[in-house]
Amino acid sequence: MPRPATRPHPHARRASAFALLLALLPALTIASQPRDAPAAVDALDQQIATRMQEGGMVGMAAMIVIDGQVRWTGSHGWADRERGIAFTPDTVMNIASISKTVTGAAMMRAVEDGLLELDRDINAYLPFAVTNPAFPDVPITLRQLATHTSSLEDRGDAYATGYHYGGDSPVTLAAFLADYFDATTGADPARNFAPHAPGTHHAYSNIGAALAGYIVERATGEPLPDYTRRVLFAPLGMDSTVWRLADVPPERQARLYVRQMGLAIPLPWYGLATYPDGGVRSSVNDLGRFFLALLGGGAHDGRRILGEASAREMLRLQFDAAHHPANLDPASRNSGLFWSTKLGATLVGHGGSDPGLKTEMLFDPAEGVGIVLFTNTSVCSDGMKPFVDLLGDLRSYARSLKGTPPVQ
Repeated sequence: MPRPATRPHPHARRASAFALLLALLPALTIASQPRDAPAAVDALDQQIATRMQEGGMVGMAAMIVIDGQVRWTGSHGWADRERGIAFTPDTVMNIASISKTVTGAAMMRAVEDGLLELDRDINAYLPFAVTNPAFPDVPITLRQLATHTSSLEDRGDAYATGYHYGGDSPVTLAAFLADYFDATTGADPARNFAPHAPGTHHAYSNIGAALAGYIVERATGEPLPDYTRRVLFAPLGMDSTVWRLADVPPERQARLYVRQMGLAIPLPWYGLATYPDGGVRSSVNDLGRFFLALLGGGAHDGRRILGEASAREMLRLQFDAAHHPANLDPASRNSGLFWSTKLGATLVGHGGSDPGLKTEMLFDPAEGVGIVLFTNTSVCSDGMKPFVDLLGDLRSYARSLKGTPPVQ
């Protein structure tokens, strides 16, 4: 039975595993664990296998960070079932909407460098107009794009055309957005906007994130993939993280699966014209470095990607009792800049869902515990509970590590 290679932590021990799905899946590989907790690791192994079977997940990898340190990484199942390639913490796959946090960090870097202003009318940066026709005198700002309060709405029929199966999208981000907001194409401009003034209503918008990424490109003079490689990925040693499908060797990239009638059906890889809202391809190990840098005030392992003030502003909860969208109670739900709270505002981070995958990157400020979790299988309504339960299992295991020293 194949087992993924153990790379990140040379002193780690491998956990024993039990068979799953008639012994077809590779067992859990533990890349980092406490020295004295084999029973807890075995229990986690069994919990992960059970959740994967319940949710029909083909492969997964996860990381636990505690108080700014990686304390555990592990993986289970297949990155590519048909070719017998095991999933590992170094497997690369789409991270979907977690990509918005990368776009947010790039935006904050451009703000820090004096190229952008969070509260300026975005039309100052665009070659086409983006204005809610019901409120023509109310400007839309980057801060509103990043908190999903811009009044922009995803026009589903047009937005869906941004997915390109079989490779990277041949349509550029600039061309897609120019067409999307072009009233002469026959689309009713009002369909792009909610009937609320910018800044007064919270509504999640992918197109708003794509627009923010395009504004970063306009301000920096670089495509977002190149800019983020230079100022974010390379400084952190995120050598496996890219935006373009063509930049990932096929043997490194997870196959994606969608569940249909109890079966996991492989999908072709795909790219997005609106890549700033969901196009990053990364591994658990790479994304963990980015996560720790943001949680660490803009730096990790001595490598800085943002100033402390910029990192704090990105993670700062933007709403309070006196200032919040009318449809949002900040005590139970809040937002950073392309970050959000979950579970009654007890966790902060971002998740991602796209055809063939589900991802989460979450932090518990009270406990100092963060979780990164990837699965290369669509999580449908009947699979959401096992996925959420798996997150809970990882958080419980993290609590058991809190009182133990890291492996040296």
